[in-house]
Amino acid sequence: MAEGSTAKRCGKCERELAPAAFARDRNRGDGLQPYCRECVAKYSASHYRRRREAMGKRVRESVDVPSGHKLCRACGEVKPHSEWHRNASASDGLSTRCRSCRAAYGRQDHLKRNYGLSESERDALIASQGGVCCICLSAPPAHVDHCHETGRVRGVLCFSCNAALGQLRDRPDAIRRAAAYVEGNAWKPTLVAPGVYQLPS
Repeated sequence: MAEGSTAKRCGKCERELAPAAFARDRNRGDGLQPYCRECVAKYSASHYRRRREAMGKRVRESVDVPSGHKLCRACGEVKPHSEWHRNASASDGLSTRCRSCRAAYGRQDHLKRNYGLSESERDALIASQGGVCCICLSAPPAHVDHCHETGRVRGVLCFSCNAALGQLRDRPDAIRRAAAYVEGNAWKPTLVAPGVYQLPS
């Protein structure tokens, strides 16, 4: 309990508290609100709950969070501050989602934005391929492959096969020549004029 002439009595809980326990209010004679911060917070929480319930909306349950921790509303877990990205614009300086939830949301957003797929649709596509890359038929599929001209999703490839298609610029003629080359049937062009090559039929 604060003592001395600088103490102020809270009009709600009637405790004598230091001025720092009250928020500022320029319209008051002493420049402070009549209720302490703790009482204002309790009133605001109960008022928020009543208003949400009157509108038929879900009311979040209050959770006791220890110091140095934060509740992630996405996964419902209380995690230490080290499990959060920084966000200078937030009141507590931390992101609204924990690192793992933010990463999961980022993957979902990437799939929907770039390929128009949900995670369940991507998983169904992988299942239809037998759970393997549809080119090498051995490695686990991890990268959604699509036609860069039409945007149509073709399948889900492993990292190596996806990179190989990219290196060959999705050109079927180059891919066929690469297959013939690997099989020992190299298509060696013949120089017929400066800068002009003839490919074997």
